[in-house]
Amino acid sequence: MAMRADDLIDRRRLRRKLTFWRVAALVIAAVALVSAASWMLRGDFGGTAANHIAKVRIEGTITEDEELLERLEKIRKSSAVKGVILAIDSPGGTTAGGEAIFNGVRKLAAEKPVVAQVGTLAASAGYMIASASDHIVARQSSIVGSIGVLVQFPDVTGLMDKLGIKLEEVKSSPLKAEPSPFNPTTDEERAMIRSMILDSYDWFIGLVDERRPLTRSEVVAVADGSVFTGRQALQKKLVDELGGEDEAIGWLATKGVDGSLEVVEWKSKNGGWFLSSEALAGTLARLVGLPDQGMALLKEIGGERLFLDGLLSVWQPEKAILGD
Repeated sequence: MAMRADDLIDRRRLRRKLTFWRVAALVIAAVALVSAASWMLRGDFGGTAANHIAKVRIEGTITEDEELLERLEKIRKSSAVKGVILAIDSPGGTTAGGEAIFNGVRKLAAEKPVVAQVGTLAASAGYMIASASDHIVARQSSIVGSIGVLVQFPDVTGLMDKLGIKLEEVKSSPLKAEPSPFNPTTDEERAMIRSMILDSYDWFIGLVDERRPLTRSEVVAVADGSVFTGRQALQKKLVDELGGEDEAIGWLATKGVDGSLEVVEWKSKNGGWFLSSEALAGTLARLVGLPDQGMALLKEIGGERLFLDGLLSVWQPEKAILGD
């Protein structure tokens, strides 16, 4: 009898354990289902199934960013997105990159109200993208403008002479692969580059003329490469309003967007472009043995510019001091 009593106690313990694990399994399965459903509804970029205002950050040096363009397209197609805030903080970048994002924003704005909210800086290609929105809000102390285009190339001929290095080349025509850092720049080469710059500059002015309440002559007057504070930019009609996200939401409300909707940031799937100029500068700093602060040092001496090719629409003062 004693053995039977022990067996009964063991069976009861076993049943309790099985009941516990069955309940635990059901709870885990329920949590997994809820998490999976939530993930599927949120989408690849952090969207949500509920109606909301989408926020997209455009920061740092601008390049042709396929991931960002894909994100803008998904926002355009999302029925849950009722309005869009572009949070811009950029000195500019490549002209082609600015053009691609400008076109992506215009395609989005054709179906949903889009407002640009300028943070510290929206210069050159950064301002080009802001002008693609339907309304621009900037802080009073934001830096706005630098409308223009440039091409930069080094001249290392003096260094080559000191090192006793000569470059031999054979090419099909004099202007092929010119201007080159290994040859003194000729007048013909400068004329070729200047013609290209002026054509892109005229195109840039045309974009601002089309998007802002300014005549072409008024655009030309402010498109001399100058930068302005948000207050000055408002006076010159480069921005529409002073403020931040609250003012951006307020403008969206005038376009029929419920101002009480949650603002949801649609983030990059991979946290940003792996081969961005900033990432490359950081990698270079580590390769040459510099500490993590080396990237800041490289940017300070202009190393970031080494990774930008072609026509640039970028504000890059030798030294900018903001605040104290």
